[in-house]
Amino acid sequence: MKPTINFDDFLKVDIRIGTIIEVNDFPKAKKQAYQLTIDFGELGLKKSSAQITNLYTKEQLLNKKITAVVNFEKKQIANFFSECLVLGIENNNKHIVLLQPTNNTIKNGEQVS
Repeated sequence: MKPTINFDDFLKVDIRIGTIIEVNDFPKAKKQAYQLTIDFGELGLKKSSAQITNLYTKEQLLNKKITAVVNFEKKQIANFFSECLVLGIENNNKHIVLLQPTNNTIKNGEQVS
């Protein structure tokens, strides 16, 4: 378990719902990954690199709603700048399963609380 944090620490993390609108291969990544463009509604579009190629095809990801941390600093991965962190859970095979809302009425940009 990680160290205990207080509620104010949690409030610093901005987790939002977005929809993947573009998926591209990322051949320059050290580990297999996709380059994603995600629509966060009023927050706009953000890009992310995600190591989710084992469980998801590009076609399966297109228009999929996801959860992501949107207030991290940009991170350079090879020649690409990741602007948010898509959230998932590592399964028994060490592949990432995306965290996503089950209710399709959730709008892009809505905050997880």
